[in-house]
Amino acid sequence: MTLQTLLLAKAANQARGLAIDAVHACSSGHLGLPLGCAEIGAVLYGHALSHNPERPRWINRDRFVLSAGHGSMFLYSWLHLSGYEVSLEEVKKFRVLHSITPGHPEFHETPGVEATTGPLGQGIGNAVGMAVAGQMAAARFNTAEHPIFDYHVVCLAGDGCMQEGVAMEAVEFAGHQKLDNLILIYDSNDVTLDAMADKTQSENTAARFKAMHWDVQTVDGHDMALFLKAFNKAKNTKSGRPQLIIAKTIIGKGIPEVAGTAKGHGEGGAKFSDGARAGLGLPADQHFFVSDDVRAYFAGNKERLIKACNRWSKRYKAWRTANPEKAALLDSAAHAPSAAHLMEKIPLFPADAKLATRAAGRDALQPVAAELPLLIGGSADLYGSTLNYIAADKDFDATNRTGRNIRFGIREHAMAAIANGIAYDGLFRPSVATFLVFADYSRPSMRIAALAKLPVVYVYTHDSIGVGEDGPTHQPVETVSALRLIPNFDVIRPADPEETAGAFGAALERTDGPTLLALTRQALPMLNDIPPHIRRAGVLKGGYVAVQETAPLTHILLAAGSELQLAIAAAKTMGPGTRVVSMPSFFRFDRQPAEYRESILPSSCRKRVAVEAGVTGLWSKYVGLDGKIIGIDRFGLSAPGPIVYKELGITTEAVVAAAQAL
Repeated sequence: MTLQTLLLAKAANQARGLAIDAVHACSSGHLGLPLGCAEIGAVLYGHALSHNPERPRWINRDRFVLSAGHGSMFLYSWLHLSGYEVSLEEVKKFRVLHSITPGHPEFHETPGVEATTGPLGQGIGNAVGMAVAGQMAAARFNTAEHPIFDYHVVCLAGDGCMQEGVAMEAVEFAGHQKLDNLILIYDSNDVTLDAMADKTQSENTAARFKAMHWDVQTVDGHDMALFLKAFNKAKNTKSGRPQLIIAKTIIGKGIPEVAGTAKGHGEGGAKFSDGARAGLGLPADQHFFVSDDVRAYFAGNKERLIKACNRWSKRYKAWRTANPEKAALLDSAAHAPSAAHLMEKIPLFPADAKLATRAAGRDALQPVAAELPLLIGGSADLYGSTLNYIAADKDFDATNRTGRNIRFGIREHAMAAIANGIAYDGLFRPSVATFLVFADYSRPSMRIAALAKLPVVYVYTHDSIGVGEDGPTHQPVETVSALRLIPNFDVIRPADPEETAGAFGAALERTDGPTLLALTRQALPMLNDIPPHIRRAGVLKGGYVAVQETAPLTHILLAAGSELQLAIAAAKTMGPGTRVVSMPSFFRFDRQPAEYRESILPSSCRKRVAVEAGVTGLWSKYVGLDGKIIGIDRFGLSAPGPIVYKELGITTEAVVAAAQAL
């Protein structure tokens, strides 16, 4: 055994001690993975990963994603030992209010945390997205003389992650795309939370991954020399395949009373902390203990990492000098253009156009994509329907890593999780597409995007009962409202092509969270009574006056999306005291100053009617107790779209009747 190996073995036990003490202190948390994977952590953070604790977002660092986010003390312990700004005091405040060591890793909160993980399997999808971004970056920016991107993405996952559908969707995609910069470490301890793993799984994981075009190695996860050998082989392979290391481990190793059992998964072992700490060689009178020699080793390792990063920085500086255009493109990733600038690039639509907003989205996307060369598009096997293909470019695949169009296959959940991974990486701007009704397949990843403030754009089409003959399974009557309920998640449902142009500008200007564009399948008329610049700019504010009353205000009609035309037609019937308000985005409207909101929806006018071809509940906050809502609190019908609208009472006549009854 070398001195380094002895110190890393010692560090592994002290990392176990940090986890035991932290979980014991708050009587909450998961000990199984931090204890079972301690040797893996020692090898990765003590030797094998290329990173820089002084520059957590260094663009050529190896990315480490803890997909099994419940084992967060594994990550916090190793970030602390490695020299990140995760102090021992913060480790002691594990799961305490406002600490940077929350129960599950949260992006933006803790230096060295690459992704918000917790929902199992998400991290695997995120890691695949980061690997995609790495391949794209290398293809766009590397030169023969100056290869500035050569990092790997390393993901640690357990049985829970591997059983989730999103993970396997992403794994299939990664194998097909030959993402050989991706290393997945499977903490194979034969245990799930409730029981031994054989109660719920019996697959041959190695054979399964090999069938999906992965290289596979199986090692003892507690043998650091063997694990390092496997990791180095995975990192240096030239096979053109992603890499799986199946690390056989003992869950809860270090607490004999629960090790290797389902009881070792959570905090159950913490009550045996005194005996465990003694068995690990930790001093009885000093909790959260790290020895001087372990600290010295990691301090030395940090210096080695910084020197390696500095050598890269010299190469990077030379690259910038030799490649000013590439450097300018790389720099552009940090600067989102304004919506106004983007909308200027989108030509006005002909006044006599009659387009589905999905078709208007196709036309708006092309000049925007030319303006944003790092904008990436993708679709879940529906480019022919979602119309979001970047026409001036080609597909991303193993033969063309510079392609901007990603064919995800019928994998809506993985598509959204992979998009999050691309967004976490921060260089490329991901946009993805499918039918709106399938947002339910994407929703867990959408929720994480909102939580982690990721600027993902979803171009989801076929937004209403206007889908028609496909029937209720494809008519998302509740979906728009359900998505509007996600905090920090902008939903924009434009009413015509010009509002669609505004929606693309709004979505791509936003950098602090995701935006979904809900676009129609059916053609819509141009709302020419409203000047184009009013329609475009109005979307940015979420709500605006589409038709101004020309007499004392008596009624306000509100609508979103394709139903705005019904409200405008109703206003013409009702007379000059009627105002029509377009409400393409509730959240954007709610973020406006109170004075603006009052100017659009004056509290003095209580005769209000809202109309939308969907569930009615969320409109109540805008129409009040005195108002009425024309909507659909049931599932749809299979028939041509106009017939479905009429049958379900979403008509101009219904709006007029509701308003006159107030």
